[in-house]
Amino acid sequence: MKSTFSTIFYLKRQVVKKDGTVPVMGRITVDGTQTQFSCKLTVDPKIWDTKSGRATGRSTVALETNRMLDKMRVKISQHYQEIMDRDNYVTAEKVKNAFLGLEHRYHTLMQVFKQFNEDYKKMYDGGLKSKASYEKYVTVYKHLQNFLYQRYNVKDIALKELTLAFIKDFDMYLRTDRHCCNNTVWLYMGPLRTMVSIAIDNEWLSRDPFSKYEIEKEDTTRTFLNREEIHLLLDTPMKNTKQELIRDLFLFCTFTGLAYADLHNLSEDNLRTYFDDHLWINIPRQKTNVVSNIRLLEIPRRLIEKYRDLATDGKVFPVPPYYICLYNIQKPIAKRCGITKHLTWHVSRHTMATEVCLTNGVPIETVSSILGHKSIKTTQIYAKITNEKLNNDMENLAARLDMITEYSVAETAQANV
Repeated sequence: MKSTFSTIFYLKRQVVKKDGTVPVMGRITVDGTQTQFSCKLTVDPKIWDTKSGRATGRSTVALETNRMLDKMRVKISQHYQEIMDRDNYVTAEKVKNAFLGLEHRYHTLMQVFKQFNEDYKKMYDGGLKSKASYEKYVTVYKHLQNFLYQRYNVKDIALKELTLAFIKDFDMYLRTDRHCCNNTVWLYMGPLRTMVSIAIDNEWLSRDPFSKYEIEKEDTTRTFLNREEIHLLLDTPMKNTKQELIRDLFLFCTFTGLAYADLHNLSEDNLRTYFDDHLWINIPRQKTNVVSNIRLLEIPRRLIEKYRDLATDGKVFPVPPYYICLYNIQKPIAKRCGITKHLTWHVSRHTMATEVCLTNGVPIETVSSILGHKSIKTTQIYAKITNEKLNNDMENLAARLDMITEYSVAETAQANV
């Protein structure tokens, strides 16, 4: 809401200089609150008009005094408008301090966020941060821009104006206006928390507006393909070469655990033959920058040979854009193979962790290394226990119990003899 604002000038008549002039004072009023300041001018009270707050007459002194007062009025108005646009919260004291050059520079949310994104992009360009992480911060920045305009009709807000109510309003905006699910809201609140942490660390903010805000990530069921569905992908003829390529790329990720970004970046330089004479992938994962060493199984080895020399710039595969890969694996390829599950490219990594590795007895520590995770806790989210693995574990337990029973029976019989 627009504030009421005015600036007037008056004389401090109780203070008279030796030459008979008195000081000129300024008064700023915003929403009924006032503050005074010295204009650093003196004037003969005989030529002063109290009603207009200006000097009268055409003398040089009167004209120069009025020129300086007009200049002050314009500057004060400019500071008022700047603070209003920036903070959406104006006080007479803030305007006075800005005019006198005493203003503590108010750091604003979008200024801090913009600088953070610029620095983050430099790290991304230098290979220190992932594209996905950078794009997340850019997305949240845009959401905040739209939120500030729609809810508060401003372009920015002072950090010290951040409150719990602001945080909750942004949460609701993401859920209602942007139709984000709970886990997406949880994800998008992370960058905003980062900006608040930066402000607190730099002492631009004295309290944490997130202190009483609570949101928890909800557990989700992660889709993966079972053995029969993997065979459907392997054995079903594709309609054309484009579908065949995308199907093969998906299978390559299923048997290596590579994400789409790592598949796209995979070059001949990432293929190594080690002491065991097997072909390995050695690649820093784009998301975590963790180096993964993945021994190539027979299926991915054959796929590499199938597409060798078809890519450019030393890449292993001619990988189409992500949206083309995603559409084809979700729609025509899944339908052609008779797979009814909702497929995303990440399903290939889930399948690698669960069906290919864990079901076949690969330790979770090894799976974590293959997937390029920094923490094994992350792997535990991907590594869902399949019914087949559970059945195999129970069969092994039953066999061991049978051995114990047989040993006990034989020992008892021998004792009776």
